[in-house]
Amino acid sequence: MAEAEEQETGSLEESTDESEEEESEEEPKLKYERLSNGVTEILQKDAASCMTVHDKFLALGTHYGKVYLLDVQGNITQKFDVSPVKINQISLDESGEHMGVCSEDGKVQVFGLYSGEEFHETFDCPIKIIAVHPHFLRSSCKQFVTGGKKLLLFERSWMSRWKSSVLHEGEGNIRSVKWRGHLIAWANNMGVKIFDITSKQRITNVPRDDISLRPDMYPCSLCWKDSVTLIIGWGTSVKICSVKERHASEMRDLPSRYVEIASQFETEFHVSGLAPLCDQLVVLSYVKEVSEKTEREYCARPRLDIIQPLPETCEEISSDALTVRGFQENECRDYHLEYSEGESLFYIVSPRDVVVAKERDQDDHIDWLLEKKKYEEALMAAEISQKNIKRHKILDIGLAYVNHLVEKGEYDVAARKCQKILGKNAALWEYEVYKFKEIGQLKAISPYLPRGDPVLKPLIYEMILHEFLESDYEGFATLIREWPGDLYNNSVMVQAVRDHLKKDSQNRTLLKTLAELYTYDKNYGNALEIYLTLRHKDVFQLIHKHNLFSSIKDKIVLLMDFDSEKAVDMLLDNEDKISIKKVVEELEDRPELQHVYLHKLFKRDHHKGQAYHEKQISLYAEYDRPNLLPFLRDSIHCPLEKALEICQQRNFVEETVYLLSRMGNSRSALKMIMEELHDVDKAIEFAKEQDDGELWEDLILYSIDKPPFITGLLNNIGTHVDPILLIHRIKEGMEIPNLRDSLVKILQDYNLQILLREGCKKILVADSLSLLKKMHRTQMKGVLVDEENICESCLSPVLPSDAAKPFSVVVFHCRHMFHKECLPVPSLNSPAQFCNICSAKHRGPGSAILEMKK
Repeated sequence: MAEAEEQETGSLEESTDESEEEESEEEPKLKYERLSNGVTEILQKDAASCMTVHDKFLALGTHYGKVYLLDVQGNITQKFDVSPVKINQISLDESGEHMGVCSEDGKVQVFGLYSGEEFHETFDCPIKIIAVHPHFLRSSCKQFVTGGKKLLLFERSWMSRWKSSVLHEGEGNIRSVKWRGHLIAWANNMGVKIFDITSKQRITNVPRDDISLRPDMYPCSLCWKDSVTLIIGWGTSVKICSVKERHASEMRDLPSRYVEIASQFETEFHVSGLAPLCDQLVVLSYVKEVSEKTEREYCARPRLDIIQPLPETCEEISSDALTVRGFQENECRDYHLEYSEGESLFYIVSPRDVVVAKERDQDDHIDWLLEKKKYEEALMAAEISQKNIKRHKILDIGLAYVNHLVEKGEYDVAARKCQKILGKNAALWEYEVYKFKEIGQLKAISPYLPRGDPVLKPLIYEMILHEFLESDYEGFATLIREWPGDLYNNSVMVQAVRDHLKKDSQNRTLLKTLAELYTYDKNYGNALEIYLTLRHKDVFQLIHKHNLFSSIKDKIVLLMDFDSEKAVDMLLDNEDKISIKKVVEELEDRPELQHVYLHKLFKRDHHKGQAYHEKQISLYAEYDRPNLLPFLRDSIHCPLEKALEICQQRNFVEETVYLLSRMGNSRSALKMIMEELHDVDKAIEFAKEQDDGELWEDLILYSIDKPPFITGLLNNIGTHVDPILLIHRIKEGMEIPNLRDSLVKILQDYNLQILLREGCKKILVADSLSLLKKMHRTQMKGVLVDEENICESCLSPVLPSDAAKPFSVVVFHCRHMFHKECLPVPSLNSPAQFCNICSAKHRGPGSAILEMKK
């Protein structure tokens, strides 16, 4: 007892089982604190016997007959000396303005806390319980019940007199009563009864299960969850009873209500108190255990469990062992569980201690997560419930998380989390960077440093760059490439890189990084020189981005050597900055590069480089013969004589043939094909292109003594030259390869021509017939003649204004109309009439299709 009293009050979760908390990874549902202040003073000299909870205050009864009114912090607000002996029960109405008290010496008092009305009564036996009507404040509800050997109902009648009536007796002492609305529930030695105060009927009797337990040592715990749900805890049994209305057809002599047991289950320990928590139950249990050493039974710490009731069993949600003062000497009857419905506060009352259990809020949840070192979950919970947390700050949790990761050696994760946690706080960023420097992990935080909003001091970035420069050139180059140049002092880093290049002058990484630093510093000349030395692909990007064309006029050969394709494209795209003439001059000593440039220029525009077409003939002949012939064909500025001279010197037959034909010397070209190439197909193709009869004659004369040529001619000239001319010239006895096949092919070609002609003829006849029919249908259609039509000769309306007069109208197929008398009389030689207008315009004669008379 002395050790328990030495514990300080008011600490969070002071009364929980610390050993179980350390072993369990499951978060508790409740938190605990000892009710202190005035309660501590009271229980140092006295012992608590009962307590009642109201939303506004607490009422505590003691063994020395005192009743104390306390605030929720345990401070004494009022004191009543009721009796010299133990207070058994205190009851409050819902308003908190009337109190009923009963004691062991039989005294009963009901009085108003703020009014003068009071009721006193003394019985000749101890009164164990009292319950005032929940609505005692109303004049119609001035009722209360007391319980000793009898359950008495006291009612105030007219003239303010009190009368009593017995509700129940004969089954032992009444030890527990709970009044809710119109229903009174009480427990005696035999079980639990419910009485309906409106109908004055007892509606149920729920017998107790374990009759072996002494009812005075293991009293029944009653609790109304709502106005129709009663929870009964007795021994190790818990029952949830529901009061229901009976159907009118079932009443007869039965009460209008009945009770149904909705759930029933057994607990591991003896029940000392019950309270509802949403759809769950809070159960205070009295625990006895057996010592392993002495094998004797002893009183253990009471337990407060949250359980989920099921129809025939229950599920334990949480369980806490409570270290209350003097628990080693307490019995089951010494514990009480009271609760405040409005705030979900649960009071565990024992003779020497009062402990308050509260639902854990989000701050408590975060406390538990931090205690278990679950920093990431704590940070997430704080962010989600940012508006509800009061004791914690997201930044503090985040910093603790970072420190925890650093302690574990997870430097990269810690650095990555800094982005989210530190946000835009530059001072905190700088503080964390120095912390990472102290542990030698600047490289870990470097990828996550802010680069825009906020911007840290240049010294921070330079410190990290120097760290990389000392040990990791590639990492240093990456940071220089990724970080904007205005984050640090560029000249300082240039000098640092130069110092390192003195030790390793050919290091490509450092050279490239130095070029990038020069670029940031707008020293483009030095940067370009390094890029060209390194033959780096970014040289073209640098030239374009910073318009460095004036700086590369004397570096064209270097650029072409590095990447001729990109260099040529760049030079051609920027002719206005570097002229074609300048480029050609710079490449004079490198004709192979000169050819690449001029060839690309010619592809883009056949006329821009016309001044260099003569030079290009030699360049194509030397470096790119496959493109020589296409160049000769496409160029109109190329000197043919010069080209012919070069091609003949180099014995380029195809190109020479093309040039000869282009210069009008087709016969020489054909002769070269036949004598140099010996290609009859090419000769025939050439003759077809020229479409010259003399060429065909030359070709036949050259081929007449060459059987393979004759075969080729027979196979190809059928549609251009009469094959008979060739056949007649073939010498008798000459062997011609595949002669039969060639003749068959000639006959097939001829037959094909005949078929084509017949087919064309049929198509023409069919088309002519179709058009004739169409013309006939068109001419047979009627023509509308109305008042708007005029005679094309006299220009007066065709139809007379007086419809009764006779008239005669001629309408031609061309839609021209005339009065009959306006047309000339047809001659005997040409009796047919024609439209004068169409005949005059030479559109062909129109014949009269309609003559209208009346």
